[in-house]
Amino acid sequence: MGQRITIDPITRIEGHLRIDCEVDGGKVKKAWSSGQMWRGVELILLGRDPRDAWAITQRICGVCTTVHAITSVRAVENALQLEVPLNAQYIRNLIILAHAVHDHIVHFYHLSALDWVDVTSALKADPDATSRLAESLSTWQGNGKFEMRAVKERLKGFVDGGQLGIFTNGYWGHPAMKLPPEVNLLAVAHYLQALDVQRKANKIVSILGSKTPHIQNVAVGGVSNALSTDSYSTLGVERLLAIKGYIDELADFVKNVYLIDVAAVGAFYADWTKYGAGVTNYLAVPDIPMDTKGTQFALPGGYIANKDLGSFKPIKTFNDEFWVKGVEESAKHSWYEGSKPLHPYKGETKPQYTDFKEDGKYSWLKSPTFYGKPAQVGPLARVLCMLAAGHEPTKKYATAALDTVSALAKTKVGLDAMHSTIGRHAARAVSCAVQVDMLADQWTALLNNMAKGDLTTFNKPVFPKGEIMGQGYHEAPRGALSHWVVIDNGKIKNYQCVVPSTWNACPRNDKDEPGPYEASIADNPIADPERPLEVLRTVHSFDPCIACAIHVTDTENGSAITVNAK
Repeated sequence: MGQRITIDPITRIEGHLRIDCEVDGGKVKKAWSSGQMWRGVELILLGRDPRDAWAITQRICGVCTTVHAITSVRAVENALQLEVPLNAQYIRNLIILAHAVHDHIVHFYHLSALDWVDVTSALKADPDATSRLAESLSTWQGNGKFEMRAVKERLKGFVDGGQLGIFTNGYWGHPAMKLPPEVNLLAVAHYLQALDVQRKANKIVSILGSKTPHIQNVAVGGVSNALSTDSYSTLGVERLLAIKGYIDELADFVKNVYLIDVAAVGAFYADWTKYGAGVTNYLAVPDIPMDTKGTQFALPGGYIANKDLGSFKPIKTFNDEFWVKGVEESAKHSWYEGSKPLHPYKGETKPQYTDFKEDGKYSWLKSPTFYGKPAQVGPLARVLCMLAAGHEPTKKYATAALDTVSALAKTKVGLDAMHSTIGRHAARAVSCAVQVDMLADQWTALLNNMAKGDLTTFNKPVFPKGEIMGQGYHEAPRGALSHWVVIDNGKIKNYQCVVPSTWNACPRNDKDEPGPYEASIADNPIADPERPLEVLRTVHSFDPCIACAIHVTDTENGSAITVNAK
């Protein structure tokens, strides 16, 4: 029997995920991934007007708000087979892409980079040497020697004052940290610069969505933005030109800083291409619709079995039967009644808490499967599916990233290295570069369509009598997100959300097969069981955000809070 490690919470963005590991001989032998709070949004939606679902479901989380709003309106529109005006698709696409770019930058620099960067080591760096190294890798204006000297002085002030603040809880001096002081200083500089850059993406979402988080402009049938070419009170040329300025600033940072930094981390931690692959069935849905019916997409998606890109099977439309028929969720190891896998249209949300039982039920997350198999979702799945589909922009940035890693590591690094912990970071950077270019493309497409005189943004929905059902999907920053709705006489009869963190963080399924988190941690090295940095690295590489998978309950008194709205 090995040593048991419990990390609770393991998430940096919000703390509802617990990871248990059995460690023996310096390696993880077995792992359990457990969502610690219950999601009840599906129950709140029962009996409500389907046009309200997007506003409610985006309250699942304070981070992944936009993605649930978009997915929810798509689900209801799919049930109605309702077309969406082209301008509405372009505006939604701009919001989706800006949100994704924001999410990727924040994930790498502020939620996971400190697993690889030793902040206190940066105090030993020569800032002029750091600047020379940075300027040899990119033309980013923030790499100058005066900037690096200023960052080192700022960091020294934090340490001398005993107030590391945002850097307080890192595993500084851990034996698994390998970056030289100059690279650590460069990473700290870019961490601080990224704090400013990430808000440019959020400004785009705010202008188009009226606010963020929790956008206010989507509607079943389109968006509520009024378009005009000659009015300051609508979404007109002035606001769109401001958006273009932010897009250009984001593109500069993503291509000249983010991509380079990830390649550098990958080169210094080349051994991490051997760890963290986990489940290698990959699932991604297509996104960025380019027509009114959801039959043409700028970003392809599909399914890859056993990391064989030759097995790629595309998902082509919002009505694709291969997708619709393939999804099920099991509750055998989840704190819900029942264990038989159910299709989301027939999904149930009946809590049955049993406490943590490692061979029984141990999580509030269900276990999704695609045609009976666990699948990994997220940027790595997205990039591999787009490569398999022959998507040229993805091929360009993936090749550039691997070439940079190979040059820095002084050895050839191929696509197979992507099936790993460090590969997920590389895929997220590649995905971000593709998406920031597509952000500019969608901006141009919207202006071109407006120039033709088309200013329509909304088609009014009409709900028929009787029962209808539909599903909406979205390739969210963390992976494939889907909402499934059954509508009876204009009211919601059933609603299920199958979210990225459920796909990746799920407990064992009905066949007792581990999910992606659990499988990816197995065989990870553990240098110091008291400071299990290696487990954090792999789990954080998925970007865990559990709020959308679970919510709160009170096991002593039943309902935590009851609110009667009149």
